[in-house]
Amino acid sequence: MVMTDSWDTKRRELGNFVSTRSNDCEISGYAIGVAGWGTGLKLGSESPGIMYSGHRNIGIALFVLATVQIFALFLRPKKDHKYRFYWNIYHHGVGYAVLVLGILNVFKGFDILNPDRKWKLAYMIIIIALGAISFLLEAITWVVVLKRKSGKSNKPYDGYNNGQGGRQTLAT
Repeated sequence: MVMTDSWDTKRRELGNFVSTRSNDCEISGYAIGVAGWGTGLKLGSESPGIMYSGHRNIGIALFVLATVQIFALFLRPKKDHKYRFYWNIYHHGVGYAVLVLGILNVFKGFDILNPDRKWKLAYMIIIIALGAISFLLEAITWVVVLKRKSGKSNKPYDGYNNGQGGRQTLAT
């Protein structure tokens, strides 16, 4: 019992740690994104007659989606709430959309600036490495989740004394 309690406490602490780090990453990513958006607004205002509508529209969409995502952190239902499942789908979907649009917009920015090929190549290598790490971590997470689910019994009793534990004497 003590070991189980200790493990449950450690698991909850790890869950809180991971959740806090996830929120930290989202908030710092949002701050960096707002800085990039502000830079884009400044550069756009200083460049009359020059408009890169694709890059601009993706930037606006990114800002809106990221802002909605940050506000959603404050509206997250508790883990046992009936809407948490749908909130998770929304949260992950918007998060992946922001990642894809962000990567796409950086490539559009490269096309605008036309830097040396080495910069585009370095960016692609970093994105591929981060994608591979994310894929590996996601696979590990699913292995853990599936093992945890397969270890749980789905029987309504534990097979001994109808789940009541201990011995019962026969009435005489």
